[in-house]
Amino acid sequence: MHVLLTRLPAGRVRVHPSDDGVPADAGAAAPQDADADAVPAVVHRLEETGHPRWTWDDTNRWYPALLTAGVRLDRAHDLRLAHRVLRTSELSRTSELAGATPGPWDALEPTAAGGEDSTSVLRARQHESLFDLDDVAPAAPPADGADPQRELEVQRAAVAGSSDPGRLRLLLAAESAGALAAAEMHHAGLPWRADVHDAILSEALGPRPAPGQRPARLEALVADVRAALDAPPTLNPDSHPDLLRALEYAGVGARSLRKGELERIDHPVVAPLLEYKSLYRLWTANGWQWLDQWVRGDRFRTDYVVAGVVTGRWSSTGGGALQLPKGVRGAVRADPGWVLVVADAAQLEPRVLAAMAHDEAMAAAGRDGDLYAGIVASGAVATREHAKVGMLGALYGGTTGVSGQVLPRLRRAFPHAMGLVEDAAATGEGGGVVTTWLGRSSPPPGQAWDEAQSGALGEGAAEDAATLARSSARAWGRFTRNFVVQGTAAEWAECWLASIRRRLWALGTAGPAGRAPAPFADRPHLVFFVHDEVVVHAPAGLADAVAHEVREAAAEAGRLLFGDFPVAFPLTVAAVAAYDEAK
Repeated sequence: MHVLLTRLPAGRVRVHPSDDGVPADAGAAAPQDADADAVPAVVHRLEETGHPRWTWDDTNRWYPALLTAGVRLDRAHDLRLAHRVLRTSELSRTSELAGATPGPWDALEPTAAGGEDSTSVLRARQHESLFDLDDVAPAAPPADGADPQRELEVQRAAVAGSSDPGRLRLLLAAESAGALAAAEMHHAGLPWRADVHDAILSEALGPRPAPGQRPARLEALVADVRAALDAPPTLNPDSHPDLLRALEYAGVGARSLRKGELERIDHPVVAPLLEYKSLYRLWTANGWQWLDQWVRGDRFRTDYVVAGVVTGRWSSTGGGALQLPKGVRGAVRADPGWVLVVADAAQLEPRVLAAMAHDEAMAAAGRDGDLYAGIVASGAVATREHAKVGMLGALYGGTTGVSGQVLPRLRRAFPHAMGLVEDAAATGEGGGVVTTWLGRSSPPPGQAWDEAQSGALGEGAAEDAATLARSSARAWGRFTRNFVVQGTAAEWAECWLASIRRRLWALGTAGPAGRAPAPFADRPHLVFFVHDEVVVHAPAGLADAVAHEVREAAAEAGRLLFGDFPVAFPLTVAAVAAYDEAK
């Protein structure tokens, strides 16, 4: 059963039970209207008695307030996320939803779980928002027809009439479960010791500097760089043009400031310059200003954007959560009596590729754990490094260097897997659309691509026009080549998250209580996710049980997507006191 939540005028909310997307009989489960502050109690009662699928326009417009009231939900259907999938999926392209003219559901942008301060990060991308973002609940449907009940009916028809309803249903369910998990991770927060973070910064950079000043260690390195280049005291190493000119004047021979190029140069400036660049990134990306802005009450909270990347991968809008450097991970520390269970899926994308292509030889190579070592053992390539570079070339379109040398061998050893990505690349080069395993389709190439191709076809077209057309075609082919694999890996990861979330709740409570807010104060809960890695905050006594459930969830995700195809999704799992101890 679905239960739709819709805001009415005058601060009222309608709680509208529906049976399979059709309005329920008034006598059986009549809609009920309630004041907004009474909604958590109503939702809690219905959740306890029936575990319905809560249906709303955007999870972050509803769920954070329910979590604040201590209400945790089992299932949801996020209409905004589902609309985006069904609107462009090749599986539902004949549906009324796919063929409709653009409307308010297409204009609906994601909101942030963190309230007004976080939503302001997203607001810059919005033009005219359909709903008032200052409110937790969505606004009433406007006159142009953004009606949640109607949208649910249209979505269900699109799935039912699609070429593969089962896959689309799984994708929409996983995406909505991911939205619940994202809101819960924001609510619970990632445990973060501000005092430890400050000590890490002080050890690496020196004491916290006055505003507008560099830390002492950076100032010392600036002096070393200037001395090595015989440069004046006005040289600013933060200005790339100025620094490149100084390098050229000193005869260093660097054409760029990339780390790889600098490391190949024998000059006294290289060591202090590389150290300066590394510490400068730490100071500007995760220094004291970051600490002041993002850590509150021993918790770091980011706003995850579910499917924020076109492939379906998540992004985040605050604090650089998906790029936390190893240097500050020591500040991520479990509460007293608790542990962090860190799980990392090994070589996820190649394994997903093997399963999508039903390439049994490639699946067998990864069965004992290390897929790249298994490729070497199969005789396809000579070294593990060659296997890794070759596989990355297959996934991302690398055709030069070692990758170009190894790819022919991989094609012979694993023809089904290599054929799948090469077919996807050919489709993209021709301007076509590709689709992930569960049904997310890639966007068309766009106007610039069309213009490049048509420019090469005109009578008397210049040679550079043909070159541009070939280059743009190959570039889009590299995108579609990776889209099918990265997108399907994102689908596996969301199924993994959904299973972990359900399994953790089923483990129940255990003492001692941690510092997370209700309803997670005494329960293991997800606190961090990045593509193929999760972190669970758990009472120490449940560490082994949590590790077991996380592994079982990975196996379950594999079965959900690929049935009984014999592909393994092994995990590296560690229960640690601090995040940096996991690797």
